[in-house]
Amino acid sequence: MTITKSVTFIAKEGCEEKMKELLSAMVVPSKAEKGCLFYEIFQYENDRRRFMAVETWENEAALDGHKASAHYAVYKSSYEPYCDDKYTDELEVLK
Repeated sequence: MTITKSVTFIAKEGCEEKMKELLSAMVVPSKAEKGCLFYEIFQYENDRRRFMAVETWENEAALDGHKASAHYAVYKSSYEPYCDDKYTDELEVLK
Protein backbone atom coordinates (compact mmCIF):
# COMPACT_ATOMS: atom_id res chain seq x y z
CA MET A 1 0.00 0.00 0.00
CA THR A 2 1.36 3.42 -0.90
CA ILE A 3 2.12 6.01 1.78
CA THR A 4 1.56 9.71 1.09
CA LYS A 5 2.52 12.41 3.56
CA SER A 6 2.64 16.15 3.69
CA VAL A 7 5.19 17.68 6.01
CA THR A 8 4.75 21.37 6.80
CA PHE A 9 7.66 23.50 8.00
CA ILE A 10 7.41 27.05 9.36
CA ALA A 11 10.78 28.77 9.05
CA LYS A 12 11.95 31.14 11.75
CA GLU A 13 11.78 34.80 10.79
CA GLY A 14 14.76 35.58 8.57
CA CYS A 15 15.59 31.90 7.97
CA GLU A 16 13.44 31.37 4.87
CA GLU A 17 16.37 31.10 2.45
CA LYS A 18 18.28 28.62 4.63
CA MET A 19 15.16 26.48 5.06
CA LYS A 20 14.56 26.62 1.30
CA GLU A 21 18.15 25.50 0.69
CA LEU A 22 17.96 22.58 3.15
CA LEU A 23 14.61 21.32 1.88
CA SER A 24 15.47 21.76 -1.80
CA ALA A 25 18.59 19.65 -1.31
CA MET A 26 16.33 16.69 -0.45
CA VAL A 27 14.43 16.57 -3.76
CA VAL A 28 16.87 15.04 -6.26
CA PRO A 29 18.32 12.32 -3.98
CA SER A 30 14.87 11.44 -2.60
CA LYS A 31 13.38 11.06 -6.08
CA ALA A 32 16.26 8.70 -6.96
CA GLU A 33 15.47 6.36 -4.07
CA LYS A 34 13.91 2.98 -4.67
CA GLY A 35 10.18 3.17 -4.00
CA CYS A 36 9.81 6.95 -4.27
CA LEU A 37 6.73 7.67 -6.37
CA PHE A 38 6.49 11.44 -5.75
CA TYR A 39 8.59 13.97 -3.85
CA GLU A 40 8.28 17.75 -4.14
CA ILE A 41 8.85 20.75 -1.90
CA PHE A 42 6.50 23.72 -2.10
CA GLN A 43 6.80 27.22 -0.66
CA TYR A 44 3.58 29.05 0.06
CA GLU A 45 3.15 32.19 -2.06
CA ASN A 46 1.07 33.92 0.62
CA ASP A 47 3.43 33.04 3.51
CA ARG A 48 7.08 32.72 2.46
CA ARG A 49 8.01 31.23 5.86
CA ARG A 50 5.81 28.18 5.20
CA PHE A 51 7.02 25.15 3.21
CA MET A 52 5.39 21.82 2.45
CA ALA A 53 6.99 18.56 1.40
CA VAL A 54 4.61 16.17 -0.32
CA GLU A 55 5.91 12.65 -0.73
CA THR A 56 4.52 9.31 -1.83
CA TRP A 57 6.32 6.03 -1.18
CA GLU A 58 5.59 2.61 -2.62
CA ASN A 59 5.38 1.03 0.85
CA GLU A 60 6.67 1.23 4.42
CA ALA A 61 9.99 -0.38 3.45
CA ALA A 62 10.63 2.39 0.90
CA LEU A 63 9.84 5.07 3.50
CA ASP A 64 12.12 3.35 6.01
CA GLY A 65 14.88 3.32 3.39
CA HIS A 66 14.39 7.05 2.88
CA LYS A 67 14.69 7.67 6.62
CA ALA A 68 17.93 5.65 6.67
CA SER A 69 19.53 7.60 3.79
CA ALA A 70 22.56 9.86 4.16
CA HIS A 71 20.72 12.93 2.82
CA TYR A 72 17.89 12.39 5.32
CA ALA A 73 20.45 12.27 8.15
CA VAL A 74 21.93 15.60 7.00
CA TYR A 75 18.45 17.16 6.86
CA LYS A 76 17.48 15.81 10.31
CA SER A 77 20.66 17.15 11.89
CA SER A 78 20.40 20.57 10.21
CA TYR A 79 16.84 21.92 9.94
CA GLU A 80 15.86 22.56 13.60
CA PRO A 81 17.80 25.83 14.14
CA TYR A 82 15.91 27.37 11.21
CA CYS A 83 12.44 25.98 11.94
CA ASP A 84 9.75 27.40 14.26
CA ASP A 85 7.35 24.51 13.78
CA LYS A 86 6.96 21.26 11.85
CA TYR A 87 4.06 18.86 11.53
CA THR A 88 3.20 15.84 9.42
CA ASP A 89 -0.11 14.68 7.98
CA GLU A 90 -0.76 11.32 6.36
CA LEU A 91 -2.88 11.69 3.25
CA GLU A 92 -5.36 9.41 1.52
CA VAL A 93 -5.99 9.64 -2.22
CA LEU A 94 -9.72 9.82 -2.89
CA LYS A 95 -11.03 7.52 -5.58
